[in-house]
Amino acid sequence: VQGIFHFRDRFNVIAEMPRGVRSSVGSSIACSSLGGAAWLLSDAATLFVPSGMPQRRASAEEGPKLSEPAPAAAAAAGSGMAQALVAGTAATAGILGGAARGRRTNRGLKSAASTVVPVAMRAVPEGGYCELPNQCVRRKTRTITIGDVKIGSDHPIATQTMTTTLTDDVEGTVAQIKKCADMGVDIVRITVQGMREAKACEFIKKRLLEDGYTTPIVADIHFTPKVALLCADFVDKVRVNPGNFVDGRKSFDTIGELTEKDIKEAQAQIEEVFAPLVLKLKEKNKALRIGVNHGSLAERILFQYGDSPEGMVASAVEFGEICRKYDYHNFLFSMKSSNPKVMVEAYRQLSREMYKRGWDYPLHLGVTEAGGGADGRIKSAVGIGALLLDGLGDTIRVSLTEDPEFEAG
Repeated sequence: VQGIFHFRDRFNVIAEMPRGVRSSVGSSIACSSLGGAAWLLSDAATLFVPSGMPQRRASAEEGPKLSEPAPAAAAAAGSGMAQALVAGTAATAGILGGAARGRRTNRGLKSAASTVVPVAMRAVPEGGYCELPNQCVRRKTRTITIGDVKIGSDHPIATQTMTTTLTDDVEGTVAQIKKCADMGVDIVRITVQGMREAKACEFIKKRLLEDGYTTPIVADIHFTPKVALLCADFVDKVRVNPGNFVDGRKSFDTIGELTEKDIKEAQAQIEEVFAPLVLKLKEKNKALRIGVNHGSLAERILFQYGDSPEGMVASAVEFGEICRKYDYHNFLFSMKSSNPKVMVEAYRQLSREMYKRGWDYPLHLGVTEAGGGADGRIKSAVGIGALLLDGLGDTIRVSLTEDPEFEAG
């Protein structure tokens, strides 16, 4: 199960190899270290092609699909798949293990300004939503800057976690962030429910810098645009949920019909509320995550698309278009769900849509509310691992109901 972190480390090393070496080494390591994890959950069998299984069929329109496993191969995969996962992970750990821990530091770094570098993109690649249907090739994304941490395909995949303290408990929150940084976490998110927590962000950031910690902190915002505007003065990144940033209604019975005029008016309202935050983040060179959550889509989106990955993509694109309208590009997307199958499908659909639009924004991967113990780790390994094998993802969080430092792997 820990193979997801081994793969993250290996992927970062593989990214620095020559192209010819990278493709062959990447495929073998990816399959050996993560291939068996999906077969531990029967519902996840459609997400992976484990080592020895048939390869994907590619279609530019529909994207990669999985062929049915041959009976003999499926039988052989049964009892031995878990052992293959452990053996593959152990075999590669001695060669490439510890890459991320060796390269990472969170203290004593100089601040860096965000520089947007456009990346030329093809319309739609051979894999539909990924570069290649049968190889692990990382999707090319632009570089964005979160504090001192650079995110994008030219940089190692970064890890994130989230504090469990009360944010207005400055001392407790600072202590937990420092513990996470010492464990190797690159970015830490804190929940900001209201103005009291937003004001606490100033003192949290100040205390961290005084103690030599430059670990970027992210303000997690729901329902409160004014709070987001205040947080932008103190934190390195703001996360907004398109499902409740402007319209948090979830009564499911207030919309009887939806005309094109209604949709345009709703989108104009989103821009009116969201644009001030975009402009402030642009002015202060701060980052943004457009963090869609499957469980909290806006009522209009639910009416238009249902409770679906398509609705998640539409919600993300609406907010992304507003950022682009104001020439703000220091942002990334996430498409989280507690169901790994929904989460994987949402990310793949968003990636396909970005290829079509020529967008190159990074992706933050995570299975929300994954749980604790083996349960949470397996769900995260299946969801995040499947997308890493697609070459998608620039930051990850393994969301556990445990102390956040354990999410460091």
